[in-house]
Amino acid sequence: MDVNNKKDVEALLPVTLGGRIPYARGIRAGNWIFASGILATDFVNGLAPEVVSTGRPLSGQPRWYREAACMYRRALEVLQATGADFSRVVRTDQYYPDWRAVPFLHQARREYCGNYVAPSTSILEPRLLIPDAGMSMDLIGISADSGWKVNAVHPKELDLPSTSSFVPAVTAGDYVFVAGFLAAWQPGDLGGIAPAAKVPEGHLWKGNRIQLEADYIVRNKLIPALTAAGSSLGNVVKAQVYLANIDDVPAFNQIWARHFGARIPATTFIPTLNPGFAIEDARCEINLIALKDSAANAIAIAASTAMPVCDGHPLAVRAGDLLLFSGMVAADGEGLIKEARVDSRQPYFGSSIEAQMEYLLDLAQEICEKAGTSLSRVVRIQQFHTDLHDFYPACKVWQKRLPGQPLPISAVQVPAPLMVPGCTVQLDLWIFAP
Repeated sequence: MDVNNKKDVEALLPVTLGGRIPYARGIRAGNWIFASGILATDFVNGLAPEVVSTGRPLSGQPRWYREAACMYRRALEVLQATGADFSRVVRTDQYYPDWRAVPFLHQARREYCGNYVAPSTSILEPRLLIPDAGMSMDLIGISADSGWKVNAVHPKELDLPSTSSFVPAVTAGDYVFVAGFLAAWQPGDLGGIAPAAKVPEGHLWKGNRIQLEADYIVRNKLIPALTAAGSSLGNVVKAQVYLANIDDVPAFNQIWARHFGARIPATTFIPTLNPGFAIEDARCEINLIALKDSAANAIAIAASTAMPVCDGHPLAVRAGDLLLFSGMVAADGEGLIKEARVDSRQPYFGSSIEAQMEYLLDLAQEICEKAGTSLSRVVRIQQFHTDLHDFYPACKVWQKRLPGQPLPISAVQVPAPLMVPGCTVQLDLWIFAP
């Protein structure tokens, strides 16, 4: 792999959230730039003053536009700290509690990003870390001095959303980033969910909706994007699968295994609101990271004796200088780990979230060590909570493991249940592994 000699993880523009949580607004590691949990905040009082207009709320620009513009300024500050700009971004992920905010983000994004908008995924979730926030964003970029060129890929046979303006896939070095895709069809995705991805009208059992959608996305969206970028399903290393109904996972996994066989990528399943996507009746959206076929020898399954969340799925995959985890919950063969089960007869004598986090960070550290790296090299933390009141106690566990280290963390609240009933947090981790 073409990586530079930088082996340390550098926190960019660190601040302290709420006077308690060390937070890395950005991370630089090797050729990579990460910015997680970007909100339109002043880092002191919640939403920035230019976003909140309590005295004259209907004067000036729309509130969600002001918020989106502020959020993009915060993202640009991180990029500029490394000498980069939005032309070096390879992926963004956005979360919204209210779908009406999305067009205003698209407006601000076009103004800040110009003709190049990186592969993107936008999802509806119940709540963000600042209760009044209408959007948050996570970002991955390539440093300006990396020697890697960011190349946009435009497969001619791929339908794209008419208003989002994002590039369907990009390459950078040997990596391929594919945007989040729905089972949509027709130019501009204006045909809604494709007929081939639906059970025929009036029929009850001519297929299963989640399987039809998943198969359509893989065949008609992901494979064309990968092929055009010089990659293929066999070299996918990481996927996020957003589901309107988490109970669809077993049926989805049948399709996943059919396409990937024994080489399933690190996969995270994330519940959404329902509706949770750009198309109201969509059931799932999938984004991918892959290596080019020419770099297949840089992929390795991480070793661990722990039980994965789904049979046949790896706990983590090493891809070049990144260790990419599947979604992790604190569960064993009997469900939620025993240490995290609070006795209903003595409900105030234990903390389930702290026990869950202790288990998850133990497991993550074990996998990191076997892969020749360390949890201290974490570059991207996504925490999906069923209750954001758990965020601060979860961060306290992080601080015990990594004292004083600013965390590159984002968190959103998602609908319960997660993959295992009783689990209240799911971790999605990226670790630098030079």
